Amino acid sequence: MKTLVLMWVLLPMLISFTASETYTLINATNLAKPGCPSRCGDVIVPYPFGIGINSNCSIGPGFDVYCNTSLDPPKASFTKASYTSIKLISDSTLRTSNSVASRCYLPNGTFSSGLRISMDFTNWPYTLSEVNKFTVIGCNDYAWLTSGSKSRNISTGCMVFCSTPEDVVGDQCSGNGCCQSSIPEDINYYRTRLRTMQKSGDMSNTRTFNPCTYAFVGEENTFKFNGATDLNDTSLNKKIEPNVPIVLDWAIGNLSCIEAKALDGFACQLNSKCVNSTRETRGYHCICDEGYEGNPYLSPGCQDINECKDKERFPCYGTCVNNGGNYTCKCKQGYSGDAKIQGGCRRKIPILRLSLGMGLGFLAILIGLSVLYFMAKKRKLVKLRENFFEQNGGVLLQDKLKTKGGVGIGSMKIFQVEELEEATKNYAEDRILGKGGNGIVYKGTLPDKCIVAIKKSQRLDQGQREQFINEMVILTQINHQNVVQLLGCCLETDVPLLVYEYVSNDTLDRHIHNQTSGLGRLSWKNRLRIAHESAGALAYLHTDARMSIIHRDVKSTNILLDDSYTAKIADFGASRLVPLGHDQVTTLVQGTLGYLDPEYFHTGQLTDKSDVYSFGVVLAELLTGKKPLSAERCLEERNLATYFLKAMKENKLLGILEHQVVNEATNEQLKATCDLACRCLNQLGENRPSMKEVTMELETLRKFHKHPWDGQDKYNEMSSIMVESEQVDLYNVPLIANSDTFGEYSSSSMGMKDVMLQVQNPR
Repeated sequence: MKTLVLMWVLLPMLISFTASETYTLINATNLAKPGCPSRCGDVIVPYPFGIGINSNCSIGPGFDVYCNTSLDPPKASFTKASYTSIKLISDSTLRTSNSVASRCYLPNGTFSSGLRISMDFTNWPYTLSEVNKFTVIGCNDYAWLTSGSKSRNISTGCMVFCSTPEDVVGDQCSGNGCCQSSIPEDINYYRTRLRTMQKSGDMSNTRTFNPCTYAFVGEENTFKFNGATDLNDTSLNKKIEPNVPIVLDWAIGNLSCIEAKALDGFACQLNSKCVNSTRETRGYHCICDEGYEGNPYLSPGCQDINECKDKERFPCYGTCVNNGGNYTCKCKQGYSGDAKIQGGCRRKIPILRLSLGMGLGFLAILIGLSVLYFMAKKRKLVKLRENFFEQNGGVLLQDKLKTKGGVGIGSMKIFQVEELEEATKNYAEDRILGKGGNGIVYKGTLPDKCIVAIKKSQRLDQGQREQFINEMVILTQINHQNVVQLLGCCLETDVPLLVYEYVSNDTLDRHIHNQTSGLGRLSWKNRLRIAHESAGALAYLHTDARMSIIHRDVKSTNILLDDSYTAKIADFGASRLVPLGHDQVTTLVQGTLGYLDPEYFHTGQLTDKSDVYSFGVVLAELLTGKKPLSAERCLEERNLATYFLKAMKENKLLGILEHQVVNEATNEQLKATCDLACRCLNQLGENRPSMKEVTMELETLRKFHKHPWDGQDKYNEMSSIMVESEQVDLYNVPLIANSDTFGEYSSSSMGMKDVMLQVQNPR
């Protein structure tokens, strides 16, 4: 199967010379560097870009454009080998033509090639823009997108379902026939892979109306799903590739404006200003000052616009005087009024001074109008806040709290907009605690000196507002010391806000995996306690809350620690309430790779055992100190759950346990905790323990006390115990070698009872 590799390309510049553009150019001689061409076919290529590889026409190698003049018209691309054409360059983004991964099923049961595509920008000054979406079109197939940058690796997926054409609802791209997922910010490479969820013998019915499945990354607003028509189109990829562009962000260098100005080679010329890039890798752009135009990267810089010579863009029906960066337009002598409006100047008519009575009358009218204005403005503000309350789901929240057994909105504090703005210093950058897929969290100080965490959505689409309402409904039903407490909300702004208790000691993930950040190392005693507290909170959600709650995104980054290292479960944006009388709900798959329950992933059936699996991964993190997914490990060990179970099966677990954990824990604690993690990670949910059982076992393990070792290294002692020749294989865990899928395994044959017997009858 041939992998399509997308070469780096630059997009052509399509520049409209309109008054509203920020990036305007005076004339063709000012587009390119002197002595360099500025056009490739229909594409205008302005500096800092330049035509020709290593031609010294651009600001640097990353901005070279290859022009293939053997084609008619000539084609602009980044390298000679590139097959993706240039579409558009703006002052901070560029667009390329697309490449689509496809899987077409043939009558003989085989399928065509083209299942994978990739794009790698690692060594270039570009990243994928957040306006792109990952889209999959088809039936009963799925696609993975692995992406990242030099500093991180991220994966996401999308699954499509349908058995008949009637399953597809109009042009909605929501899982039936079509699904979309967001692209992480500041990534500079991605790889896409298509897979099927059907057996070869089950494909005949579906493939009669859906012969092909497609996956691609492209600009969200330029793609529209056409329902069953697209599902039956065997050449849909040829329509998408030229019409749905990939949007890239670009910037000069990797320094901020302040840093770049202090060095030689600063790109911004005279009468231009520097704008910092919002990318993680930083960099900057140059734009002309207001009232100036031209190429801000070329000497002598941007030139003053003579507004008096451009009546179409800058109308003046009087005397026009051009100033540096601006112009004045006055009525001719003997006339008064607004000379920028046709007919706005009128001849002056001599008038007598107004009498005192007329002046007082005018003053009274002015005061009356001012009062009416401020009253109208206040009513408008009240109406606006009412609209925001309804728009942000306030009515829906009230209904849900009534129907789902909530405590009612009256028992929560409803914060005023001004209170939260003052608490966060108008949402200052230095008050940001963290950013995630559902929003930004700020640190705030209320007037009573109470410190809180305020969650604010990043986007305004309806789906995210519903996540906020869902999280609020769930949290109003929770009263547990190990769950982050919801204090109140504010729905009278353009985006809804939630106010939580402030948890000061960062996340469990940072304490396990980021020792270089200055955080203290967690002892085994603390790790076991944190695991016990987290398990107790999840058990409460599953069995003791007013309605059973499945968290659906249990991971170490969603476990917060306070000053005394007490664990608190957070982030309920993906959680689901389970109706009374049910033990599962059917929902689109959502969660975090590395923690996602494989049974839930394959069936779409969400149960409380899905949280148990995710907790098992957290338990493995605490034992090994390793991340759930790591590209630094070999392929079969990349997934921690698979890696952990494989080590258990082969009696090599000691090789992956954290050294200090082995030294600090008792043998019985290690054996029982590893066995518990194995049972939580069982492929079949029905074979996993409940969170209440997990809590009870962890509580028992916390009562074990460490025994003296007479000066011996506990790690060497454990090693000798684990490799005794007469010891049987305690962890009979068959695995599937293919790390692309979740391995199947059986639970450890050594249960908690066996451990208890060993504790009572030590060797």
